[in-house]
Amino acid sequence: MSVVHETRIGPLHLEASEHGLTLLGFSPVDGDVARGAAAEEILDLARREIDEYLDGTLREFTVPVDLSAHPAWDRRVLTELRSVGYGDTVSYGELAAATGLAAGEARRVGGAMARNPVAIVVPCHRVVGADGSLTGYAGGLERKRALLDLECADQVLF
Repeated sequence: MSVVHETRIGPLHLEASEHGLTLLGFSPVDGDVARGAAAEEILDLARREIDEYLDGTLREFTVPVDLSAHPAWDRRVLTELRSVGYGDTVSYGELAAATGLAAGEARRVGGAMARNPVAIVVPCHRVVGADGSLTGYAGGLERKRALLDLECADQVLF
């Protein structure tokens, strides 16, 4: 069973292993996850950091992420995605190239984004279409826009 964390963008569903956050999602999941003390500490840290992020006071998450249950390809893309900084965006093609694929293989990156189990912390909301348009997001495009707007709110544009 996941822990529900109420936020200003709606309820977020969280799970953790003893090694890191395994789920930060927008929908409940089926299953029963046994948690020990380390997992509870990770969940507490995740809740604090999510709140700070949504308040605009946190730019980089430190909560550990455990992607060990996911295919190596997805882990490779999601690890590269973590290097896209606060307030920045990257296209699917650019992310494909950064992971060693041809820009034409952007669909493979899109698949990894769709399977991202830890949204926001692994910032798939920062991935946009080649023309800068907002494209699919598990939390919905309104949430994606809200997260991008949050990250750009304190930037001065000249």
